[in-house]
Amino acid sequence: MPLTDAKLRTLTEPGKHFDGAGLYLELTAAGGRYWRMKYRHGGKEKRLAFGVYPAVSLKAARDAATEARKVLAAGDDPGALRKAAKAQTAHENATTLEAVAGEWLAHQSGRWASITADRVRASLEGHIFPALGARPLASIRPGEVMAAIKTVEASGAADQASRVLQRVKAIYRWAVTHERIESNPMLDLVPSEILKPRQVAHRAALSDRELPEFLGKLAAYDGDPNTVHALRLLMLTATRPGEVRGARWAEFDLEAALWTIPPERMKMRTEHRVPLSRQALEVLRTMQPLSGGRDLVFPSPFYPGKSLSENTFNSAMARMGYKGSATAHGFRALFSTVANECGWNPDVIERQLAHAERNGVRAAYHRSTYMQDREKLLQWWADYLDGRKAGKVLKMPKRAA
Repeated sequence: MPLTDAKLRTLTEPGKHFDGAGLYLELTAAGGRYWRMKYRHGGKEKRLAFGVYPAVSLKAARDAATEARKVLAAGDDPGALRKAAKAQTAHENATTLEAVAGEWLAHQSGRWASITADRVRASLEGHIFPALGARPLASIRPGEVMAAIKTVEASGAADQASRVLQRVKAIYRWAVTHERIESNPMLDLVPSEILKPRQVAHRAALSDRELPEFLGKLAAYDGDPNTVHALRLLMLTATRPGEVRGARWAEFDLEAALWTIPPERMKMRTEHRVPLSRQALEVLRTMQPLSGGRDLVFPSPFYPGKSLSENTFNSAMARMGYKGSATAHGFRALFSTVANECGWNPDVIERQLAHAERNGVRAAYHRSTYMQDREKLLQWWADYLDGRKAGKVLKMPKRAA
């Protein structure tokens, strides 16, 4: 006799209790009640599982059995199709955009500084994952990525929009290479065809005529001394703000007047050696007692185990009256402008700025570090700044390194 809900509720005898057409409920000695369906395919007896009673009702079990019989009638094996569907679901769960992005980020972490990896992850978490992160890579259409990118652009972050697009495309390339997806549907997403054209806005920089006033304000600045001395070293070495903020005592050889910045802290991932002028050495010796024996040369005044924050320099410059008109990064442009106008060898200047040679052939043969020339250049620059602080307005005689 077919099963009924009343009979199912009162079953006590372990064993198989049949409903008809292969469907039965198996009652175990421990009291478990499992829906099963017995069927034959390809000459072999097989079984399907439909869940546990009462979570799966009698009606639901019968409906599932009916669907299985339709599959059998079409000549297919419902058990094999179910296994394939489970495998597909597992594959899709493992190949969501967020999951594969995590693999890509882990792969790239060996090439990036931790702050870079954090910044890339944050951009994806903020702009891509909320809408698309849980979707399988293969299910996402180019138009959906384009819409997400244009939303970033519409917020006023055009540069960020371009970077996020490049990161999404890089994830898809990685996924194809590592067989997470068969083909790359994002190949034709070109930034210039998606984002509006824009003019490049260079970082605001001091001009040479503003130097005397700025240096006077820096000398009189009553803020955190770590910040003041870090700004001084930044100007004297023409390095990047992040390189100074993260500077560690282990990188400096004060006797040899040399600062060696390791590859992992450089934008181009190449070691950079910076000659130290007498004035730069004076800054560092002043910082030795102030840093309190810590690893960092310029520790944060609020969190001594951490470096100065990313906004520290520009916040200090804003307090000095330069908000919007000059940035800490702009000191590099000032250094380059003045040194070039005073006749120094452009190759020496570019090497001091740690700029990569854009010409591939020239880069292969032009490997000089110009250390002696850069020692002279940075000492000249330090003396020049002292002169400008004193109010001298005439440039030093042109010199060629």
